Amino acid sequence: MKILDWILSIVAAFILLQTLFFKFSGAEESIYIFTTVGMEPWGRYGSGIVELIAGVLLLIPKYRVFGSILSVGVISGAIFFHLTILGIEIHGDGGLLFYYALTVLISSLAILVMRRKEIPFIGDKL
Repeated sequence: MKILDWILSIVAAFILLQTLFFKFSGAEESIYIFTTVGMEPWGRYGSGIVELIAGVLLLIPKYRVFGSILSVGVISGAIFFHLTILGIEIHGDGGLLFYYALTVLISSLAILVMRRKEIPFIGDKL
């Protein structure tokens, strides 16, 4: 379980952290996405900051549950906008960003299930 915990954490953190360059550098695709959902530029920077914090916390075992909670929150927003406004495919990416978001969501939820006893105010009741 410890190895799976690490693998899931690294996968989710890698995906979250590798997209930061595009958000913070103002890449055309990022600007398009956040303009389309009406959150440019504050949403791009805000989600980037949350993803940075979540990605770092995912890599620190003591704080992994908090990174998972943050990543579930931020990535749920991304999935919501894919399903309602953006669509699965953006600029001919074949749905790659959407599938990355699903991977982060599933990985983070799996971590939360494995570490459910560490979740504040919930874990102590399980």
